[in-house]
Amino acid sequence: MQKAVAHLPLHYGSAPRWLFERMVALGREIVRVMTLEFGPEEVLRRLSDPFWFQALGCLLGFDWHSSGLTTTVCGALKEGLKGLEGDTGLLVAGGKGKRSLRTPEEIAAYGDRFGLDVDPLIEASRLVAKVDNCALQDGYQLYHHTFFFTLGGTWCVIQQGMNPYTRYARRYHWLSEGLDDFCCEPHKAICCDSRGRALNLVASESEGSRRAIAEIGREEPERVLAELKPLRELSLPDRHGITAEDLQPEKLHKVLLKTYERQPQDFREVLSTRGVGPKALRALSLIAELIYGEAPSFRDPARFSFAHGGKDGRPYPVDRELYDRSIEVLKDCLWAARVGRSEKLKAMERLEAFYRRV
Repeated sequence: MQKAVAHLPLHYGSAPRWLFERMVALGREIVRVMTLEFGPEEVLRRLSDPFWFQALGCLLGFDWHSSGLTTTVCGALKEGLKGLEGDTGLLVAGGKGKRSLRTPEEIAAYGDRFGLDVDPLIEASRLVAKVDNCALQDGYQLYHHTFFFTLGGTWCVIQQGMNPYTRYARRYHWLSEGLDDFCCEPHKAICCDSRGRALNLVASESEGSRRAIAEIGREEPERVLAELKPLRELSLPDRHGITAEDLQPEKLHKVLLKTYERQPQDFREVLSTRGVGPKALRALSLIAELIYGEAPSFRDPARFSFAHGGKDGRPYPVDRELYDRSIEVLKDCLWAARVGRSEKLKAMERLEAFYRRV
């Protein structure tokens, strides 16, 4: 997994309407040029790169250090590409808050519209969210989930969590290309300036813990509870954030019954079990350590360019005339490329020449 650092303090303001409308227009033309030149899969590769994504947000006029960049840029791209899915080959679902909960339903609607098998995509969306909310417990509660995908089934996820105590956000980048295992070092990158301790069940060094948790999930609940009873009276490791009260038989029995009924063959199936959330996984990881001696990892996995100014006037106010002219230049470039000019890259050369003149 690539490691990248981005400083993302929480900003509670919003982009003004006049700026967001321009972000939609400019973002649309940038993506149209890129899909024409490089294909939709390359756009997803770029979006999964945290530095490229951050630079795109700055290009669109957002502050480089604002957590709002993530939600606004994703929203602008979703709005800008609406109706152009067949033209660009890119489809966007999800968003911030309640819109993130509608991601499966939006993916399914695209499936009906374009005749796609979207079941693997819906499963991927749900599993990505479950990993970052439950299997990786770093203190950031997810509030944004945007799912980009192509007509060929390649996908990219950008989601973000919030820590209200530190006032920092953490952004998680996923890419289907090269993803071998959702439960072992699956992220393309995780961006956050603030790092600490995390229960990291998707770290490579948590492999033993994942195996033990899956084995516990297949055992009869009564047998696990019988083995755990004498161990609960010992001193428990404080690093789990689990107390003896959390290991009460009546609480654990419900969790163990759910996993036992499913008979999970691996950690992914445990994670996918409905009703198994962050607290249940913390308990299961502690049981795996107490009974099997398999301790999980507590390694925190978390490890930029102005063109049009920033919404808060830093480093300077957005130049609306320049912004609108940039959109028109990109439109002209796209039109020129489509009517058959041999050197499509002249589009970007013209844009560069325009900036030199300005």
